[in-house]
Amino acid sequence: MAACTRTIAKVLTGCHRHLLTPCGQVLTNLSQTAPRRLPARTFAAVKSAKKGKKEEQPKPKVEKERNVDDPNRHKPYGLTAWFPVDDVYLTRHYPKPVYNPSVAIDMLKKFQQLDFTYSKQLVYLDLKLDMKLEKKTKVDPFVSTVHLPYQLKTEINKVLVFSENADQAKLAEESNAAFVGGEELIQKVLDDEVQADFYLAVPDIMNKLHPLKNKLRKKFPKNKRGTVGVNILKMLELFKTGHEYLVERDCYILTKIATLDMPMEHILANMQEIISDVCTYRPARFGPFVERAIICSATSEGLHLNCQQFLPSIEEE
Repeated sequence: MAACTRTIAKVLTGCHRHLLTPCGQVLTNLSQTAPRRLPARTFAAVKSAKKGKKEEQPKPKVEKERNVDDPNRHKPYGLTAWFPVDDVYLTRHYPKPVYNPSVAIDMLKKFQQLDFTYSKQLVYLDLKLDMKLEKKTKVDPFVSTVHLPYQLKTEINKVLVFSENADQAKLAEESNAAFVGGEELIQKVLDDEVQADFYLAVPDIMNKLHPLKNKLRKKFPKNKRGTVGVNILKMLELFKTGHEYLVERDCYILTKIATLDMPMEHILANMQEIISDVCTYRPARFGPFVERAIICSATSEGLHLNCQQFLPSIEEE
């Protein structure tokens, strides 16, 4: 039985060799004689640059400027329409209404009555200025002090005068200056023993006031602000009852101009005084200096103003 099993195994092994050997040769021959596929080029050859011809540069695209405030359009850019049709609407879908100054002040007074708020709250004027001049120059941010026709407060501003001249010091004391002195006041100011709303100085003592620059900062006496000069009486008259405003964030002015209980004529007069003083810092030939004006009270919303009547004309310059 074992012999039969060995015989069958030998026969099967021989058959297996006989079947596999030709197949292996055929497969080997086929793989050697099969044609090879070369990669096909799918791009064009680069053209050689001809001598004497310059490379053509692409022309820049000229984009037309969009006039966002063009009233001839059927609707403003990004908004629904120029005017709402209904009495109830979302304000963000329509342009802000622009009011005449007298109408805006009357609306602020009505807001106070409807809201039952304080009747003597402050009224603020928010201006945005066009600081551009010729070419790339701009108007530098400035600080100014004006005399309002109708004062907001009855208290007199505290004014300190730096002067070592005995005659000038005597004039300052007679004009009701809060503090008058020379170099001895420097340490008192640094120690907060003496504080004032405005600091005035004569030109002779300016070299000794350098230690106060970091302490006083914007209140430090400067020629541009009109706080350095020889005419002590004129400076005291201005700064004792003057109203100060300044340009912030490069082109914005936010200042109080009146209280809400004042008559409309008084509020308009104070507004005109401030806008007229602002416009003196740029020539009128460059166009309107005030780009946008907003008036509001301490508890009301802001109302956009048409302040064209307060702006100077080119002929006036």
